[in-house]
Amino acid sequence: MHVLVAGASGFLGRHLVEALRARGDQVRTLTRSAPKGVDEVAWDPASGKLDPSALDDVDVVVNVAGSPTLGNPHSGTWARELRESRVSTTRTLAEAIAEHPGRPAFLAQNGVGWYGDHGPEVITEASDSRGDAFMTQVSRDWQDAATPAVDAGARVCFLRTVPVYDRTSPPLKQLLLMFKLGLGAQLSDGRQFFPVISLRDWVGAAVHLAHDPSVSGPVNMCAPRTPTNAEFTQSLASALHRKALLRVPAFVIRPGAGRMANEVLGSLNVTPEVLDKAGFEFHDQDVDDVLATALARP
Repeated sequence: MHVLVAGASGFLGRHLVEALRARGDQVRTLTRSAPKGVDEVAWDPASGKLDPSALDDVDVVVNVAGSPTLGNPHSGTWARELRESRVSTTRTLAEAIAEHPGRPAFLAQNGVGWYGDHGPEVITEASDSRGDAFMTQVSRDWQDAATPAVDAGARVCFLRTVPVYDRTSPPLKQLLLMFKLGLGAQLSDGRQFFPVISLRDWVGAAVHLAHDPSVSGPVNMCAPRTPTNAEFTQSLASALHRKALLRVPAFVIRPGAGRMANEVLGSLNVTPEVLDKAGFEFHDQDVDDVLATALARP
């Protein structure tokens, strides 16, 4: 299979490219700088420029590009870059797919924040989008940017991704420092559901979707069992042999977290119904499994 990947230099992109190549797939990557070899293709998503020939012989296009979600949530520049980096890359690829006679499949990264706060209600891919939280609005625009590919009849999967846990990347990298210093804390009353997935399961699921022509539409990229924030906090503390006795009230979190407050206070009891029906087998079923895998040294 021939795969074209945008965002290959990022955390998820690097591991996905490695997994696809290990499987035997032919992978080319998109770059904003001058290509360094035959496996790199230049593009400029900010201006919507991509040579149509980049999609020749391509079976699947994957977009995991986007600026980091960690940053200053009070910064208008950060918020604008976060949105535009996702929307522009998705739109450029979707338009290229729509115009190309080969109509390759499109795995379009998205955020689980698309759903908005659902309280304790179980969220499947058929659930609705609620509220006007910042990441909810960004994720809606992000998904809408893929409309040209959908309308052209291409197979499009929206990867509604939850935080991906690995010791080498955020958010776990930052949490490890805090918990080791004894500053691990439950957020608000801790009853909000807090979805997680291990890096190996996210990569495995993405590879599975690239190779399964029967799956399209939204796909929840999350572990089968979603913990509450209280359960997550205690699981991480236990894994690090620390105590987490602190509790940060919501009235303290909201002003500090700014636009991202809903990401820590909202509740997303997500389940991977589509992946289950597609026969994907998770290695890590719950938060204890996810953290054990994330903390294991290579």
